[in-house]
Amino acid sequence: MNEFEELLNSVGDVKVGDVVSGEILTVEGGQATVAIVGTGVEGVLTLRELTNERDADINDFVKSGDIRDLLVVKQIVGRESEGANVYLLSEKRLAARKAFTDLEGREGEVVTVKVVKDVKGGLSVDFNGVRGFIPASMIDTYFVRDTKKFVGEDLEAKIIEVNAADKRFILSRRAVIEEESKAQRAEAFANLHEGDIVEGTVARTTDFGAFINLGGVDGLVHVTELSHGRVKKPSDVVKVGETVQVKVLKVDEVAGRVSLSLKATQAGPWDDIEEKAPVGAVLDGTVKRITDFGAFIEIFPGVEGLVHISQISWERVENAKDVLSVGQAVQVKVLDVKPAEERISLSIKALTEAPARKERSNDSGNGGQRRDSKPRAPRRNTKPEYTLPETQEGFSLADFLGEDFDINNF
Repeated sequence: MNEFEELLNSVGDVKVGDVVSGEILTVEGGQATVAIVGTGVEGVLTLRELTNERDADINDFVKSGDIRDLLVVKQIVGRESEGANVYLLSEKRLAARKAFTDLEGREGEVVTVKVVKDVKGGLSVDFNGVRGFIPASMIDTYFVRDTKKFVGEDLEAKIIEVNAADKRFILSRRAVIEEESKAQRAEAFANLHEGDIVEGTVARTTDFGAFINLGGVDGLVHVTELSHGRVKKPSDVVKVGETVQVKVLKVDEVAGRVSLSLKATQAGPWDDIEEKAPVGAVLDGTVKRITDFGAFIEIFPGVEGLVHISQISWERVENAKDVLSVGQAVQVKVLDVKPAEERISLSIKALTEAPARKERSNDSGNGGQRRDSKPRAPRRNTKPEYTLPETQEGFSLADFLGEDFDINNF
């Protein structure tokens, strides 16, 4: 009788929030019947209170005779089948409570979490049974619009806040990325030197150039350093994701800038120009630009030579635009090549026959002298008279007379 009374009295000792020891009696229909040890009452343990995997088989988690520590979650009053009170028990929530307790004081630590689902404003994650939250602003270093792509992934995140009483568990993936980036950046700058040829990936293009990811730091290839030829749009030369070889022009770790060149790693159009365009060679070209003093003709990609206005035609040309137009195909002859200065002199008129000279008219037949012209007087060999200064110090006679000085006249 005493034992029976103790058993009845122990029923009232089970309260929501208690941690109890439970023996699995039966497993059936996706849930297990549990005897709460030392109380004489039973509880129910469902699959949902064992795992977050909804399609799992409960038999993979528990079997009859198992003894488990469980958390009393809820009292179910007056079950009709037995007319007694039973309790909803949970192993998952007990693990979460312990995990929350273990998390206290671990702010700043980096842990691996699993993304459960995307929710309004961020990601819901799981860490050892504890449900945490990564705000959208803390997912990456840039704003992420498509958060669904992270569902099901394991992510490294830094613990920002833990509050077991409020069940508040906030993490940041961005903090991890920034720290990794900072370390990679320092390593990258330590290994970059002016003049190095390095490999990188085109990260993005802009109107003024292309940014190349060098592994921890992005370097800029200015539009003028993309190609030896003229570039209208950087995207015409490189594509995002493309792997390229670039030359390091300048490294400024303080400003966090790296200047790169793509064209410096490629053969220049002026290389071996004396062989490609020797003096006297006749080449096909295209008029690229017209100026007041002539026209620039592209004879090879990235190589332009000048046809001076005097070399356009045998006839006098006042304005090159009157004879040539941009885009016009022409043939030119190479007159001069200066590789060091990247200058080539060209001629169009040299490829045409010079017109015959017009003869002067001779009306009198008298040596070309006109009838009405007067005979020219004989040229007098006169020299200007000079008055020499009294003092000749610092000057010679030749210095004073200049071109009019002739030793034969003295």
